[in-house]
Amino acid sequence: MHAASEHRLGVTHPRQEGPTDLRLVPPALAAWGTAALMVHASTGWIVGVVVVSLLVGIGLLVAHRGRGRAVSAGRQPRVRPEPRVTPVSRVGPDSQVCPEPMDGPEPQVGPESLVSRGPARLLSCSAGAKVSVAAVLLCVAASAVSAGLHGADLRRGPVPRLAERYASVTAEVELTSDPRLTRPRINGNHATPTAVLLQAEVRRVKGPDEAVVDTRTPVLVIVDMARRSSAGERGRSPWLTLLPSTRVRVAAQAVPALAGGDRVAAVLRVRGGRPPEVVEEASAAQRFAGRLREGLREATDGLDGDARALLPGFVVGDTSRVPAELDEAFKATDLTHLLAVSGANFTILLALFIGPPGLAQRAERRGLAPRLGIPLRATALVGGALTLGFVIVCRPEPSVVRAAACGSIALLAIVTGRRRSLVPALATAVLLLVLYDPWLARSYGFLLSVLATGALLLLAPRWSAALQRRRVPPRPAEALAAAGAAQAVCAPVVVVLSAKVSLVAVPCNLLAEFAVAPATVLGFATLAAAPVAMPVAECIAWCASWPAGWIADIARTGASLPGAGVDWPGSWTGAALLALVTVVAVFVGRRLVGRPWLVGACLVVFLLAVVQPPPLTRVITGWPPPGWRFVMCDVGQGDATVLAAGDGRGVVVDAGPDPVLVDRCLTALGITEIPLVVLTHFHADHVAGLPGVLRGRAVGAIETTGFQEPADQAQFVHREAAARRIPVTRAVAGQERRTGGLAWRVLWPPGDAATPDGPNDASVTMLVRSAGLTLLLLGDLEPPAQRELSRSSAVAELAAVDVVKVAHHGSAYQDPTLIRAMAPRLALISVGADNPYGHPAPSTVAALRGGGATVLRTDEDGAIAVAGTAEELVVARD
Repeated sequence: MHAASEHRLGVTHPRQEGPTDLRLVPPALAAWGTAALMVHASTGWIVGVVVVSLLVGIGLLVAHRGRGRAVSAGRQPRVRPEPRVTPVSRVGPDSQVCPEPMDGPEPQVGPESLVSRGPARLLSCSAGAKVSVAAVLLCVAASAVSAGLHGADLRRGPVPRLAERYASVTAEVELTSDPRLTRPRINGNHATPTAVLLQAEVRRVKGPDEAVVDTRTPVLVIVDMARRSSAGERGRSPWLTLLPSTRVRVAAQAVPALAGGDRVAAVLRVRGGRPPEVVEEASAAQRFAGRLREGLREATDGLDGDARALLPGFVVGDTSRVPAELDEAFKATDLTHLLAVSGANFTILLALFIGPPGLAQRAERRGLAPRLGIPLRATALVGGALTLGFVIVCRPEPSVVRAAACGSIALLAIVTGRRRSLVPALATAVLLLVLYDPWLARSYGFLLSVLATGALLLLAPRWSAALQRRRVPPRPAEALAAAGAAQAVCAPVVVVLSAKVSLVAVPCNLLAEFAVAPATVLGFATLAAAPVAMPVAECIAWCASWPAGWIADIARTGASLPGAGVDWPGSWTGAALLALVTVVAVFVGRRLVGRPWLVGACLVVFLLAVVQPPPLTRVITGWPPPGWRFVMCDVGQGDATVLAAGDGRGVVVDAGPDPVLVDRCLTALGITEIPLVVLTHFHADHVAGLPGVLRGRAVGAIETTGFQEPADQAQFVHREAAARRIPVTRAVAGQERRTGGLAWRVLWPPGDAATPDGPNDASVTMLVRSAGLTLLLLGDLEPPAQRELSRSSAVAELAAVDVVKVAHHGSAYQDPTLIRAMAPRLALISVGADNPYGHPAPSTVAALRGGGATVLRTDEDGAIAVAGTAEELVVARD
């Protein structure tokens, strides 16, 4: 086709396309399903599947060949008529050739022609079905063999047996991926310590019997990190500088992998935080890729926090700098594909070189290739070289190989000049990838990549054309169709992983799309320039920081909206239900598109449901109640209380464990200015949500206890405050402050107190007065500190308490004397549903009720607001 065009850059328009070729789809799906089932199957099952598939498949091919010979022997030669030439009238926007009707009647087909042609057509269809079934069975056999060989790696050699005995071993392992840090998780009152994870293969192992065995077994190496003073020091750990293909010797304990774990025969736990013992350096290609990646990190060191964290993720999938709260925001808005090495990254890079996809096959394409005078076929070859470089720099891991394979499908549009040839290309990529690495068949990432690519090839063009027929401009129609198609197809799979449906995914992806291409292209330019000219790379990185910051703002804003997501059953039944709801929504949407006023009304309702503006929410739901004084936010197993200090202003006491939850609570209350944040102590369930409190709000100061333990959480608070230039002060008993109509006095801890038994007994305790109401906030005080407080000079004031925030989530460790001294009318307990600690303790609830208090708890009542006066308390629940 290209040669016949007599144009050095190829034809102006692609040739006419026929129906989409789906012949490779059944073999690809069959190989996929077989690999998913066979990687953990026994040898007997694998042999049985292979033998049966081969016998039946070869039998069908032999029968087809014999029937073909018989038909050829009995066929009479005939003269073929001259083909009719159909003139072309125009070329449509999708490069579809539209023929004009010929003058004159169509040739008639006689009865004898039908009689002679019918049996031949039936024979042809029957033969084609046999070949198709045979192809499926042969692919099943090949997939079963590959899956069996890969699955055997998990059972072969001494490592699995040593893991079953929890033996201590000395092993030489070869890294197969980049080291990565685990994300700290909030577990009760502390954050789990970080560890370094390394995918590797054991090449030599010595067990307790001192026998040295050469092997090749995939394992996961977990290196426990010693506690350090900051995230920056953790980043300088020598374990994190190791490159794939490096061989290291480790002394570790072998333990079994989790049930159903893929790719891993055992887990090697390395304790003590000792530096790695390198046996053999990485390969030259990996060292080159490592220099490029390190140059990218160095070029982005001077950027602000978001751009510094995101740019390496956009380019090479390096998410080691992305903070946990930003990562959660990307998950809530379904933007995580931007932080992984995906086909989208590679497609953007190709688009820069080839030009826009819609012009990829035409002489008028606008990429770098035609400007450099590169013909179409040569463009495809150079694109293949870019693919190879992409895989080397981003590491030839399964996810990268998958991304390169899916992204390379765009190259076939240049070679063939047809869009519909991409569907069999996708099927071929799936088939080859599954045969190469059967573990991909069980990967959710692989499933989402294939679904998204298929949606962009099959659904998005149809939806875009439908929108354009309804007078939507082409560019917005294409963007909306692409985002909607990918979300519709992938959402049922995502809900299995997250048990939540994002309502802001499509709008956030549409808004982020404007910045994705500039951020990715400039990021790759930074990667290329860093080894040559670091000042130039830093300048390019600064330019890339603007679109990267835009994407971060979109993710955080979308995640903070009250209606950003809807809880959904996280099972395959829930996925099927969501798929049904999606089909119904698409069907209804097709009916609504032609009615602009109805579409506008639906969009307004949707926007109000997602944003939930406080004035409207207050009218509809009554939350927050007018004149509220205190609100205990529902943040799960943790504490977060808001004290009203004027219009849009509030003092926040503790931040809870989750930035998203506390941010939503403050947004619902309309809090935009915070004169003071009080952190009663540094346990993670009270301070980990601090980024959510600080996000987008003017904060005057942070006040904390003087007991700086746990050290890592105390450093986290000071780091967050320093990043925003917020002063941090110490609260001491006797301090009195006032803001607006709110006044409070610190009752605990005393400035001259001895070192407390732990962080709980160092909790800042506050007596708050607002419009005649008195509230006592006890933090997590335990009986020793509670007894000291009941003996202090403040005991007379405690007798006038109207509302108490019960200490330590209502645990059983309470001082009865203090409960009797307070005798509150209302007791509030901030506690998470189904928590493993048994909070609140039945004995504590009974003691409070015995003293005449009404007990409310966030796990059952949700967020709780207190209003009214001392004579008439008003309580509202969200």
